[in-house]
Amino acid sequence: MITAKVCQDGITRCSWVTENKTYLEYHDREWGRPTKGQVPLFEAISLEGFQAGLSWLTILMRREAFRSAFSGFDPARIAEYDENDVRTLLGNSAIIRNKAKILSVINNARVTLEQNLDLTELLWSFAPDATGKPEGEFQWLATSPESEAMSKELKRLGFSFVGPTTMYALMQSSGMIFDHAPNCFVTK
Repeated sequence: MITAKVCQDGITRCSWVTENKTYLEYHDREWGRPTKGQVPLFEAISLEGFQAGLSWLTILMRREAFRSAFSGFDPARIAEYDENDVRTLLGNSAIIRNKAKILSVINNARVTLEQNLDLTELLWSFAPDATGKPEGEFQWLATSPESEAMSKELKRLGFSFVGPTTMYALMQSSGMIFDHAPNCFVTK
């Protein structure tokens, strides 16, 4: 398995990243960096849910439009959305117009507020020990026991679009799991 590649700029990065400038910047500055806080983690849950079945680059290229459409991913504001807001979102061609995913974001905001959830405390409680992976054994996974446990708990609380693969991607992107390839420049 090839886990890293030399990009056109001469920098060795994880092999999954493309030469797209936005994707390179995301990989270099965000992916795998610890993310905490109610709004950033709610955004992460929401965008990972929208990504289901699509490429991450598709979501990343629309991230600013999502932020604008979903009130900066403030759960308190989104929890108040009504049918008119859903119609507006479904008419917004700058985002992914999937009704089930839109309703999921609203539902997840309501669950977060109604249960007074601290997303940093909740989500990071599933982060595995940061022991790293030995270089010879490195591989990207789709799920882990931790992402399965996180998914199960979030579903129990009432969240949707939080399957174990989606939650593993969230754990990777938000730094709960440091999954840069051993020879990627970020690990140096």
